[in-house]
Amino acid sequence: MSSTSKKAAIEIRGVSRVYGYGNAQVTALDSVFLTIRENEFFTLLGPSGCGKTTLLRLIAGFDFPTKGEILLNGEDIAPLPPFKRPVNTVFQSYALFPHMTVAENIGFGLKMLGRPAAEIKARVDEMLALVHMERMKDRQVSQISGGQQQRVALARALAPKPKVLLLDEPLSALDYKLRKEMQIELKRVQAETGITFIFVTHDQEEALTMSDRIAVMSNGEVRQVGSAHEIYERPADRFVADFIGESNFLAGEIVELKEETGTVRLASGSVIDASLPGEGSPSGKVTVVIRPEHASLGDPGTGSFDGELVDAIYFGTDTHFHVRLDNGETFVVREQNMRQGTVPHDKGSRVAVRLGLRAAQILRD
Repeated sequence: MSSTSKKAAIEIRGVSRVYGYGNAQVTALDSVFLTIRENEFFTLLGPSGCGKTTLLRLIAGFDFPTKGEILLNGEDIAPLPPFKRPVNTVFQSYALFPHMTVAENIGFGLKMLGRPAAEIKARVDEMLALVHMERMKDRQVSQISGGQQQRVALARALAPKPKVLLLDEPLSALDYKLRKEMQIELKRVQAETGITFIFVTHDQEEALTMSDRIAVMSNGEVRQVGSAHEIYERPADRFVADFIGESNFLAGEIVELKEETGTVRLASGSVIDASLPGEGSPSGKVTVVIRPEHASLGDPGTGSFDGELVDAIYFGTDTHFHVRLDNGETFVVREQNMRQGTVPHDKGSRVAVRLGLRAAQILRD
């Protein structure tokens, strides 16, 4: 079954979680609604304190909602303790047993469930092969690397065949290169097992590269749910546009509304067309978002607006050009570097900012 199946694995219905009492009350989740599909790699993304880990804990059964329902395959699991839920968790710290071997760690949960020794051995061997750790099975976990420990933690969580696997920022302790390798491994394992993965991270790039769909969260609320392409190219509001990737925000005013676009007069005086937000009909003063890679530099008078090139920052694969527009606003243009690596304009020179097709979008707020 593909990740686009409409059958729900997890349904979050009006879930809130409030801590404390009276003036000391803190709302960690505020009436959250979410549907996570079977066999889907679903990511909860947001800054620290947004409620993503709280929601994961509620699904796992480590905490209980103040109100609302949590359904797994149509059955309300909110009142159930963790051991009665067909759900497992991979923690940020891995929580492996240092006095056990790799194989013993993987089989521990099955042993606690009272499974026969032969079944445990067969399942452990299967999990070792899945995470490519066969040759390490007799080593103590203190004798293997952080990336290998992450694989063991994953195998242990998958061994009992949970219907849903929860992953609480499991890659955050790894270095950059190893984290990239493990991202690929997690996607491979999810595809091979067909288990629903719910992944928590604050890393936007990690979410974009790994997820079938993403829920962007802020202040205990879900701001937008969609594919990586939808979240990045069509952000629902300013928070999502600002949190995911880099963005230029320009103030303007609606001049005319068309079927799918609006004509906007920017504060600089320039008039451009911009895509309308997904909901509502904007009017009056608005904010327009433009991604840096959807613009390019040109000679003065050849683009949507002019300014002065104040900086050019080389990033290897691309260069970020910082332009001070004539009205004082700053605009960043990102251009991919060609092999010759030449910078087409000198700092301090006058330039134009050219916009690509459908580069601009009017935000909802």
